[in-house]
Amino acid sequence: MTPNLIKNTADNLSKLNYSILIEAKEGGYQATVWGLPDCQVFATTKEEAINNLQELVNTRLQNVEIVTQEIEIEMPKKEHPWMKFAGMFKDDPMFDEVLADIEEYRRELDAEMEEYYRQLDAEEDAEEGEQS
Repeated sequence: MTPNLIKNTADNLSKLNYSILIEAKEGGYQATVWGLPDCQVFATTKEEAINNLQELVNTRLQNVEIVTQEIEIEMPKKEHPWMKFAGMFKDDPMFDEVLADIEEYRRELDAEMEEYYRQLDAEEDAEEGEQS
């Protein structure tokens, strides 16, 4: 696992976007860079708070270097928990009968549901006929 550092110099990094949390406080506004609680200012107006915060961030970033780090992580390969059951009945002579029983049961359920929906449709048609 070797980290790859990509260095950004002033030439290729001229803008940095950050979110600002602005809170109305007694006597003014508190502005904080989202995720950086130590980058915080207090001012009487929102605009002043934003400007002061921008100056604070610029001052703080003058002597720092921003790098992006890519870390490659080896994840353990685990077998899917259901794979141990895959194909376990392939040589079972009763398996085809089990599949046939399942198929027949599904047909019965489908027929029951179809009859149920026919009854609902008939009741709706009867109600509509009474209302007309």
